[in-house]
Amino acid sequence: MRRSLADVDPIGPDAFDRIVAEALDDLPPGLAVFMDNVVVLTADRGDPPDLLGLYDGVPLTERDAYGAAGLPESGGLVMPDRIHLYRLALCDQCADLDELRCEVAVTVVHEVAHHFGIDDDFLDGTDYA
Repeated sequence: MRRSLADVDPIGPDAFDRIVAEALDDLPPGLAVFMDNVVVLTADRGDPPDLLGLYDGVPLTERDAYGAAGLPESGGLVMPDRIHLYRLALCDQCADLDELRCEVAVTVVHEVAHHFGIDDDFLDGTDYA
């Protein structure tokens, strides 16, 4: 049976948040400018418990045009989209910190892709499935 990082030495929430921040910092600047109404959250586990990440929002390809200050043209406030990353599920997949950093980066790109309207069918043919 493969041992995971969680089995050997679970990484704490603060250290995990730093790894997530590094993965976000590594996104191309051209993508980051389109993520002004997205919050990235971390938690221990999602539902189901082996879920690595989740995009919760309306993809850019399905949105109405936004006006100034993040308000839709209808005048209502827009809640931010949310990207969730699940610390223990990601640790379960990894044998060491280097592998965890890679898996977090892949999961961040995967969830950001959903924000841009890229679905799982397309991602299945890439390294970001």
